[in-house]
This record gives sequence, structure tokens and C-alpha cells, in this order.
Amino acid sequence: MIQSVFYGDIIKMSGSVNKVTLVGNLGRDPEVRAMQSGEKVVQLSIATSDRWKDKISGEQRERTEWHRVVIFNDALGKIAEQYLKKGSTVYLEGQLQTRKWTDQQTGQEKYTTEVVLQSYRGELKLLGSRSDNQISNYRQNDQIDQSNQISMPDDIASDLDDEIPF
Repeated sequence: MIQSVFYGDIIKMSGSVNKVTLVGNLGRDPEVRAMQSGEKVVQLSIATSDRWKDKISGEQRERTEWHRVVIFNDALGKIAEQYLKKGSTVYLEGQLQTRKWTDQQTGQEKYTTEVVLQSYRGELKLLGSRSDNQISNYRQNDQIDQSNQISMPDDIASDLDDEIPF
């Protein structure tokens, strides 16, 4: 049990938290695989970078970390499969999970730690891409006028002209 003191009161915490939040760029296109049950699994390779100025040399430095992300959530997997590509920037929330597997060539047991977005948990938000490519063709054609309203291409706007019964 973890205890902390806050203004003289003891706050008791039980349990633990396993939550990972990342904002990064895809290093390659999503990999989609099917499990034996027929459900899809999507794997992502996400890069996050730290930048700083070296105190001794004054040069800019950068360190990139690579994260393996596995999506077991069908809805999020479909979004990733349809809209994400190498260079896309994403925000995601998931859990760390380590799995054990046996290397086919050496027979040695190995471990892999991944960020997992389960079917009942996880969040994925598309933030665009590093090269400023937009996620969909519709967004590429959207333009913001001076009144901060989005003007849509004619083919989309005509679909929205339906009469609403309420």
C-alpha cells in the first residue's frame, strides 16, 4: 500500500496504474494481421524524440525512442489501417504489456514489451503527418474562410443539404 501525506491527511492508494501516453510519428505503414479467430491486429512503430542543446558544444542534440504499439481494438484498428501511413503523427493511450515468445531459429525464450490498445481500452487520435499531408482528401480540400468557418468542396456540401426533420 502506498501512503502519502497531503495537508495533514493520509491518502491511501491501493492498486496500481498501467497507462502509457505517446505523441509521435509512424516509422512505417501500419502492419495488419489476422488472428486465428479472424480478428484483426494492427501493429505500429512509433517514434518519439527528445531535443536539447548540448551544454559543452552548444550543438542541438536529438534522441529518438521507438515504441512497438499493438491495437486489438477493432474500431481503432480500422482507423489505423485506413488513415495512417509512414510519417503520420498520432496521439495514443494504452497499457504496457510484456509477452514471452520463443525464437524459432535459436530456440531461446525472448521478451517483448509493447504498448497495447485493448478492445475495451485505449485511445487513438490522428494528428496529421510530419510532411503536413492531411489524413483524408476531404481535409486537403477544406479551406477556412475569414469568418473561421470551414468551406467544404461542392460534392460534400451538396450531400449535407438534406432536410433535417427536427
